[in-house]
Amino acid sequence: MKMNTLYAALSGAFLLGAATLVPAQSTPSAAGAAAQPKSMENKSAGISRDEYKREKDRVEADAKSAKEKCKSMKDNAKDVCEAEAKATEKVAKKELDYKKNPNDKNMRDLEKMKAEAAYEVAKEKCEDQKGAEQATCKKNAKADKDRAVASSKGGSKKTAANSGSSSTTTSGTTK
Repeated sequence: MKMNTLYAALSGAFLLGAATLVPAQSTPSAAGAAAQPKSMENKSAGISRDEYKREKDRVEADAKSAKEKCKSMKDNAKDVCEAEAKATEKVAKKELDYKKNPNDKNMRDLEKMKAEAAYEVAKEKCEDQKGAEQATCKKNAKADKDRAVASSKGGSKKTAANSGSSSTTTSGTTK
């Protein structure tokens, strides 16, 4: 039972930490875009093609290095390490896509990828447990993922509803 709590706390910390980094990274570029003339807005909307390629190469090199570290491990620890390396790589690539083209769809994709990555890692960590504890652990991990995915979808729907016309206020009162 203590391991379930530990895994849940680690998964939550991973998701929370990753979620707080994305807005902090995107805020300066959005502020810079507002200060520049309109002719420059499209250039500052995302990173350049060269920057994207350099960052992508860096992400892939980091992932390869992380996977190399896993080779010396054994049993489920190796599986967990590999899942963490893959998850980190996938999230980093989605963050890079968002940096290249910052829009709502890429933000939702990034949030969804974070949830799925945390789920994959948590699922591997559950393999250390036996019997009913393992099933409960996997069920909790799936529920956490589903909540995070629903939250990312729900947040974007609320934003779209709030940016709509005044009909949104009347739709909230109808049965």
